[in-house]
Amino acid sequence: MDNEKVKYLIDMINDMDLTNKLRLAICISNSSCTKLKYDKTKMYKYFDTMLKEIDEEYRTTFINFAKYHLIMFSMAKIMKMTKEEQNQVTLYLFNTITAENHLQFM
Repeated sequence: MDNEKVKYLIDMINDMDLTNKLRLAICISNSSCTKLKYDKTKMYKYFDTMLKEIDEEYRTTFINFAKYHLIMFSMAKIMKMTKEEQNQVTLYLFNTITAENHLQFM
């Protein structure tokens, strides 16, 4: 991968567990600062439902994502990226979550 910013963020995503990946996907889908080619509302609902299934805290209380420093750091990096870079990272994240989710329930 030629772009170091994208590679750096993908490496961070690879080190995250599924719960944090879902939190990041929700933040990306809910942010007005990201310029994604995807239907952000549809993706938000999809990841919101998935996170509610595996995280009781998210399901039962209002979550302040600011307490998740890795998620906020990742979002800051994403907001600095171009539209193309954002879409590359987001596509990787969404595909990783989908793959992990399928493996989890096999």
